[in-house]
Amino acid sequence: MTLWVRFNHAGLDGFGMLEGDTILRHEGDLFAGAKPTGEAVPLVEAKLLAPVQPGLFIGLWNNFREAAAKQNLALPDVPLTFLKNPRCVIGPDAPIRPPGSYAGRVIYEGELGLVIGATCADVTEAQAEAAIFGLTCINDVTALDLLHADPSFPQWARAKGCDSFGPIGPAIATGLDWSALRVKVALNGRVRQDYPCADMIIPPAQIVSLISREMTLQPGDVIACGTSVGALPMRPGMVVEVTIEGIGTLRNIFAPQPE
Repeated sequence: MTLWVRFNHAGLDGFGMLEGDTILRHEGDLFAGAKPTGEAVPLVEAKLLAPVQPGLFIGLWNNFREAAAKQNLALPDVPLTFLKNPRCVIGPDAPIRPPGSYAGRVIYEGELGLVIGATCADVTEAQAEAAIFGLTCINDVTALDLLHADPSFPQWARAKGCDSFGPIGPAIATGLDWSALRVKVALNGRVRQDYPCADMIIPPAQIVSLISREMTLQPGDVIACGTSVGALPMRPGMVVEVTIEGIGTLRNIFAPQPE
């Protein structure tokens, strides 16, 4: 298994391989043969950034059996997708700040994220599996009261695309078996979500293959695989932590803007 991170050190952004408490800086293209520079950066001296800046950020709804059963929803045959604004992406320890004009509920949704490493256009499941570069943690933050504010038009893009509503990180892990992973979300240290990725209705390779029939995926694109039960509103000052063993903990504070 390998962990890749993006970071800022001494005012310069870079990326590299995380080994223990040290980042081994690399250069070139993360998805096309990155090479080590020989520089080692102590993790304590670096600020971790979102490990990827996606051109396309896709989310899934209703992709876990337990959540579907609880809400009495039919199991989908194809991914039920929406697009998140790629500019909403933030990294570890960056604050989640809803718009100052919004005073409604904001929920966390801890999810497994797929990072695409090769161009995918109408690919088979085998090709799709090979094109998944690695896995990461995602918090699919949602302004819940915006979603159905207009009964004639569900506002998925608006509710999920606000600035800072796309925490990703802390790393991209390669070589992990997604089906053996669990997603855990804690609010101020209290676990609120804890579910197995194996409960997924449509698994990662099939997700990528089916999406690629309609939208070409490029290296660096991100797909959030959906969430399960336990997604709840956050209160100001709460620390939300999305943890997936092998990837790490994505930690952010919910910090609404002062009135």
